[in-house]
Amino acid sequence: MAVLNARIDLPLDEWAPRVARTAVTPILVGWGFTDRGWLEAASVVVSELVTNAVRHGGGCLELTAECRDQRVTITAADGSAVLPERREPDAKGGRGIIIIEMLAERWGVDSHHGGKHVWVRLAPHPARADLGSSPDRPPA
Repeated sequence: MAVLNARIDLPLDEWAPRVARTAVTPILVGWGFTDRGWLEAASVVVSELVTNAVRHGGGCLELTAECRDQRVTITAADGSAVLPERREPDAKGGRGIIIIEMLAERWGVDSHHGGKHVWVRLAPHPARADLGSSPDRPPA
């Protein structure tokens, strides 16, 4: 079983989502994920995950991408113990988790040293959907 990992430290500011998208997409392409629609969905998930960390997180922001058994999991770690939750959208936001749920296979949160890891397992890549299987959640 091949496992590929990438880690990106991001500033906790308004530029973080753009920096994250710009960094993660070439990594996924380098790992062989080339479907344009899938890459765009992955980019939106990354953006929403990082935006939520910037708005509601604290401390440092670390983004990781992991490919295990042809399945990709993106994780945002920050220093806030406040857990994300789905809420009704309004003028200020509330769409991030809804968007993630629409584009990803599943997501979850793990507590980590006073902060949290919010992970999102991306939907299978169209050309690789029948290759291998993945556990219900990524390893800690």
